This record gives sequence, C-alpha cells and structure tokens, in this order.
Amino acid sequence: MIRSPETSRFPDPSQPLQVIQVQVYRGPNAFSHGRLVRLRLHEASLLPFRSEAVLQVMDALYGCDGLTEVRTLPESRQVSQLVALLACQLQKLALGDLPELNLRKHPGKIADNDVLYPCQNEQVGRLAGWLALQLIEVALPECCQGLQGHAGLLSDEWTVDDPPAMHFWSAVVWLKKQARKTQLGPTTAALVKEAQARGIPVLRLDDYSLVQLGYGKFQQRIRASITSLTSSLAVEAACDKDLTKSLLQKTGIPVPEGKVVRSLEGALKVAHELGYPLVTKPLDGNHGRGVTLDVSSDETLEWGFEQARLHSEEVILEQQFRGRDYRILVVGGKLVAAAERVPAHVVGDGVHTIEELMERVNRDPRRGEGHEKVLTRLTMDDLVVHHLARAGFAPVSVPAESEVVFLRETANLSTGGTAIDRTDEVHPENRRMFERAARSVGLDVAGLDVIAPDISKPIRKTGGGIIEVNACPGFRMHLEPSEGTPRNVAAPVMDLLFPADQPFQLPIASITGTNGKTTTSRMLSHILKQQGYTVGLTTSTGIYVDGMLIEEGDTTGPISARTILMDPEVDFAVLETARGGMMRTGLAFEECHIGAVLNVQEDHLGLKGIDTLEDLAWVKSVVIETVAPSGFSILNADDPLVLRMKAQAGGQVMLFSMQGANAPAVQEHLKQGGTAVVFEHLRTVGPETASQAQKSPGWITLYQGSQGTPVMPVNEIPATLMGLARVNIENALAAVSMAHAAGVPSATIREALQTFGCSFEESPGRLNFYREHPFTVLMDYAHNPAGITHLKNLVLAMKEQYGRVIGVVGAAGDRRNQDILKMGALCAEMFDQMILRDDEDTRGREEGESAALLLQGALQTGMSPTCIQTVLRENEAVETAMTLAEPGDLVVVIATEVEEVWEKIKAFSPALQEVSNA
Repeated sequence: MIRSPETSRFPDPSQPLQVIQVQVYRGPNAFSHGRLVRLRLHEASLLPFRSEAVLQVMDALYGCDGLTEVRTLPESRQVSQLVALLACQLQKLALGDLPELNLRKHPGKIADNDVLYPCQNEQVGRLAGWLALQLIEVALPECCQGLQGHAGLLSDEWTVDDPPAMHFWSAVVWLKKQARKTQLGPTTAALVKEAQARGIPVLRLDDYSLVQLGYGKFQQRIRASITSLTSSLAVEAACDKDLTKSLLQKTGIPVPEGKVVRSLEGALKVAHELGYPLVTKPLDGNHGRGVTLDVSSDETLEWGFEQARLHSEEVILEQQFRGRDYRILVVGGKLVAAAERVPAHVVGDGVHTIEELMERVNRDPRRGEGHEKVLTRLTMDDLVVHHLARAGFAPVSVPAESEVVFLRETANLSTGGTAIDRTDEVHPENRRMFERAARSVGLDVAGLDVIAPDISKPIRKTGGGIIEVNACPGFRMHLEPSEGTPRNVAAPVMDLLFPADQPFQLPIASITGTNGKTTTSRMLSHILKQQGYTVGLTTSTGIYVDGMLIEEGDTTGPISARTILMDPEVDFAVLETARGGMMRTGLAFEECHIGAVLNVQEDHLGLKGIDTLEDLAWVKSVVIETVAPSGFSILNADDPLVLRMKAQAGGQVMLFSMQGANAPAVQEHLKQGGTAVVFEHLRTVGPETASQAQKSPGWITLYQGSQGTPVMPVNEIPATLMGLARVNIENALAAVSMAHAAGVPSATIREALQTFGCSFEESPGRLNFYREHPFTVLMDYAHNPAGITHLKNLVLAMKEQYGRVIGVVGAAGDRRNQDILKMGALCAEMFDQMILRDDEDTRGREEGESAALLLQGALQTGMSPTCIQTVLRENEAVETAMTLAEPGDLVVVIATEVEEVWEKIKAFSPALQEVSNA
C-alpha cells in the first residue's frame, strides 16, 4: 500500500490538479513535427506542487529515470514535466519503443501548464497520460487530491476494463494489456517499419492490422502478410489443404498421401487403407490447431479425429512424414528464408517438475503473451496434459537431468515453439522445388510447411515433402529466430509491392494562408488536370476527385485530406490547408512535395492562443516545414511574415511577387540563383510579343536566376476580370509557381489558365457574377479585413460601369471586435447602401451583436444611418438587397452559405421586385 507523505511537507494547496484541455495530434502540428499528446493543466493546479518533496516521493515510489532533469527545471514547470516524464516512461515500458519529442520552436507558445509528450499509438498515449496523472495524485497528501478533467483522455469508444491499482508497475502491466488490443502484430509491424525506412507513407486503416502503404494511385495495402497482390483464389486454395496437396502433386512435388473424411467410421476405413502412423488435422485450420501427430492406433485416431472436428467439419487423414519441421518463406516466387521449428519443450534438471520448468522458461525476457515478443510464453492446457500423458509424463513429473520433454506435437511459435534459421543450408534442388510449390498455388507470399530429415539434402532422395502451403505466413521466426541469422523478410515484400522502377510517392501540394487558398488550389488543380493528372482536391467548399464533387462542405482539415490520400484514382493531391486542422489534430501527411504560404493577414486572431500575426505565421509555417528535401516551398515575397519563413522552409524556396523582379527580396533571391514568379507591367520582350505587352495590363513572368521567361498576360486569365481583380493575379502567381515546381510546362500553364474563370461552377463563392437580372449580382466569400479590402478595390475599379452599389455584409462572431469594426468601415467605403446580417451560427455572440459592430464601424466613416438596414437572416438580407436594386445597379453579397445564397440569387424574380417597389 502506498502511503501519502505528511501534509506538512507540502505548501498549502490552492486547488486539486485539474486538466482543462486535451489535444491529440496525429501528424505535424503547431507544436511538434510528429505525433503528440498535449494536456493543459489549470494554472492554479501548479501551486501545490512547487516542492522538492513531491519529487522525492515520486523517486521513492516509482524510481523513474529522468527525475534529475525535472529537478533542474523552474518550479513552475516541474509538475507538467513530471506528468510528461511518467507518460513517456509508461509508454516505453508498454510498447518497447517511443519516438523522441520533436518540438517546433516558438518562444512563449508552450506555457508552464502545458504537458507535452510523444505517442506512437494514440490509445496507449492517451491512457499513459491518464495513468500518469493518477500516479502523481496518489503521491500527494489528501488535501491536494481530487484530480479533475483527466477523463477527457479517454475516448467515448473505449471502456476501461479492470483499471489497475495506482502503483507504477501495476500501471505498466495494465497498460501493456491495453496496448495488445490495438498494437500491430509482428508481421505487420515489420512491414510498416521497412516501408517507413524507405520513405513510403503509412496509413493505419483500422484498429487491427489493415494498413495502407503509399498514397493515392500508388498505394498498396497489407494485413499481416496478405497484400494487395495476394490472389483470393490462391488464398482459397491454400485454406483447402486437400486441394493444395492435389495442386502440388500434379506438378510433381512430394506431398503425403491422404484423404478427407467426415465421420469416424470413414476415418477408420481410410486409416486401414493408408496404414499407421498418420496425421489428423482440420481441412481448413491454421496455427497448428486441431493437429494430432503420431496417430498409431484406432484409439489415438478417435482422439485425433475429435480434435480436428473442433475446428472443421471435414478432417484430413494423411501419412506422416518423418523428419524435422521446417517453415519456408517464399516471396514473389523466390525463397527468402527457411527456419527449423522446434516444438515447445523443457529440459529436465532432475529436481524441478515440468510445471516448474515451464515457469523458469517463461522467465526468458524474449517470451511474452501472444505475438508481443519474439517468443510466446509456455502454457499448460488440456492438449499439453494429453500430450504429456501419451509420453508417460504428468505436469508434476520430474524429468531426469538433460532429458528433453516436448509439450506439444506441433512446432508453431504461437504455442511456445522456437526457431532456428536454416536459410543458408537449403539445398538448391529443394529451393527450386519450394519456389515451384508457391507458384503452383499462386501466392505472392507463401509459408511452406516441410517435413524432411535434412533440408540441406535433396528431399527427392531423403524422403519427406511439403505438408501445407499457408497464406498469410507469420514473419516472427525469420525476423528474430531463437538461433541463427535474423532475416529481414519484410524487404523482399516491399520490393514486390513497390518495384524500383515504379513510383510510390503521391505528389502533394499543401496550400495555406489567410486569403486566396481556395481559388489558388482550384487554379492549380485546373492546371494539373490539363497536364493529364487525376487530381484530388480539398477546399473550403468540398472534396473533388478528377473534378467531381464527392463531399460538400468545409473540407480543409486532415480528415478530408486523408480521404484524398486514400483514393486509389488520385495521382496528384492538392490540399487547401487551414490553420484549424493544424491546431486541432495536425496534418494528415508527414511530408509534402510542394508547400505554399500565400499570406498572413488578420483573421482568427484571439482564438486558441493565436493572438498576433506572428502567432498565426507560426501556425501556418508548419506546412513549409514538412516540405521534402527534394520539394519546393512557395512563399509570398510581398508579405514580410511569409518571407521570414525562408529560414525554416524545406526543399527549394521559390518566391512570387506582385512587385516585379526588382522587388528587393526577389532581386536578392534571383542573384543567388533562385526561382521566382512575378507580375510585371511592361517587359523587355521579343518582337513577337512586344505589341501584346504594350496592350496588356501586365504579364506573369517566370525568372530563374537572371533569366526571365514570359508565361502569359494576366488579361488572358478570365478570373482576373481583364486584370481588375488583382487578388486573382496574385493567386495566379502562386498557382503558376506551384505548377512550375510540379514540372508543368509554361505552355500548358498558359493554356489551362486561359480557361479558368469566376463562374460559380468553377469557383463557388469567389467573385461569382450573375447577370440574368436587370441588375448585376456579385457574390464573394470575403470574411476578413484583407479579403474585404481586395473586394473593395475591385468594386471601386468597376464602379463607373454601374449605378448604385448595394452590399450585403456579415461577419463571423468569433472574430475580434476590432476586426468586425474594420470590416464595417471598409464596406462603407465601397457601398452606397448596406444590408447588415448575422451568420446563422453566431459563434458565441448574442443575436445581432456582430451586425451591430458592423454598423458601428460603418457609421464611424461618416456613412449615413439612412443608407444602412439590418436584416439578420442571410437569405432575407439577400432578398432585401435585390428588391432595392434598380436596373444597372450592382448588388455585392458577402456570403457565408454560398450554395444557398447562389440558389437564392438565381431564383429571385424581377417581376416580384417591380410589384414590391410599386
């Protein structure tokens, strides 16, 4: 029993330890480059623990390594670091391995009350934190107890069975048990490890062993050693042991003679035909279940028959080969490993009973439960008792010194057997026979069970043969044999799944920034489709595969990205990447080939600890930190916060700029041999394009070092509205940069952008014009001051073409007051009349509160109150604006629910408008 120390050893507590936030990051995120659990403790929870005493108690109770490091920390960090230390220690002991904590750098963003620790398995990571908090609490006096909020570490899908006594080693044992429920088996784990070593991405598709290797079109899937290439016909054949023998026999491969029986009477008849000794086994069994060897009489036949019937209606009765038990692994038609299997056994010492000897064998640290370790623990069950009895022993028998007592008939590792590597001893003739056998059954990965006196000699001469061919063979005996050379049998499987001349990397372009992400993503997708790619695209309006909408909504987070990465058609992923996903759960990928940061502007500030533009830049820079060394980071040279990211960007940096090649940052970059895509008003061009340059409002030009190559005039891009929509010129610069990084020729880029416009079908909610009414409607999703500034510039540039400009304006409730006020002021500068509204989801504000702030901002500019109406429902506000409009007017709708609003715009009846105005 653990006793708490005397209360007097602790300062007076202010409140119990309390967890106020739990975040689990499954990919690169705002805090780290890998998987991470982040807990936030209530600040007041730290006060009772600022004492050397708690560390002394922890040291005495748990004896953990690393407590010395905790003592060197400031007192305010000690409790959070102690939780992290314990969580890591628990995971290492439960799983045997744990990745290092790889934090990103940002001064001040990790608070004293933040607990940060890595995890490999999410469930184990959560449970480790849950246990660590409770282990610390039991070390505290009663006055400091009353732990709160730790249940947030438990998923709703889990039930905590039989929670452990709160002692460190009890917690370790319990966590190991929980880990086994979701831990990959040794075969799957070996394949995953080999894939990761080769840079092949890994996605776990369930809580068991279904794993995707690679992304999109280039993916393969595995479940243990069943692969995407495994034939279902071959698996069916291997599962039918009689059919397998028939296939092998017809190709001249030695197999035991036998028959399938359904009744004991039939078994006795066949036994008398074949002659003893025989083997009985289920027709479709595995792992040695139901197999009985040395059936040498009618009595033992009855036992063997009944054991086999426990696992199958049909039973195989076959001759028994004499010799050693071998497992041969054939991958892609080539033998890659051979092991001799020895049944579970003990060696007598003349003193201890068989049961006691089993316990001594189980002390071997290589033995564990099931498949958790190299070897499996020995267990006493009815089959062992029966086998011992046949050999004249009982569990309490004391074998003579050096006497070997076999506990089971079969040599499977899953029942405690051991393995000796014999790969280098296989006779060439036997090797060819084994490879022919695997090909005859049709398995890409096959485990052959062979009985032969000596595998180093031709079986044709010594006798013996193949008794089974197994689909989904285990790798454990080859990876870590009890004796002999370990064989990396996962490598040939990877060679088979991903041949050297075929790609396994899906190109990923991840696009982040405050504004322009959706349009830029769509532009890039449009260019790549022109190049012949099947593009998977995620945007704030939906997920698209090859241009087809497969899911509607804001799909800019990791779950949507994962949908694209799993799609077997996709050969290029374009992912709009919002800061929310990076803050909540991290990116869906560990590495991308193209990462772009378009800008960092005022939006979402004051949320989740992101209070300044520098904070926002810190979050968005996650994307370019994940760019592969062979990839490209695309940065906006006109944004100082984005340009500053050059120092942390992965791959080759490419800049884009609206300021031309002479912008200082671009000029310096080009001097160093860099690449940039810029907007230029007039260029020095050849005679053929000189006249075009004179007439054009500007060109997009690609510079590589000092060499500039014109790509296209911006007025050829419909989305720029003849160059008036400067925001889409900037978006086009980013898209051209990324397309160039993807290897798309400039001619293809130009051809594609010449057909990229602003229609609702092409880019919903982004400068969509509707001209079928007597007035014109422009709908846009501008939702922050910078976005509205771009919209204002366009509207003012077009204002001479229209009569009045009537605006419908709303603002998200989770924006700061000063941002909403600014939006109201900006709108007042471009609209003659304004209809103010709320979003349906007010995001924590009172109804009408956001609209009131917009009104206040507009009035501060001097706009007359008579020019402003408040209609809180979005559809009603749009209806009101169109009802006010007269022929020749422009109605600008800043929309939130773009699909609904667009339908409302199209459905508006000018006839009803006339009646209303009358």
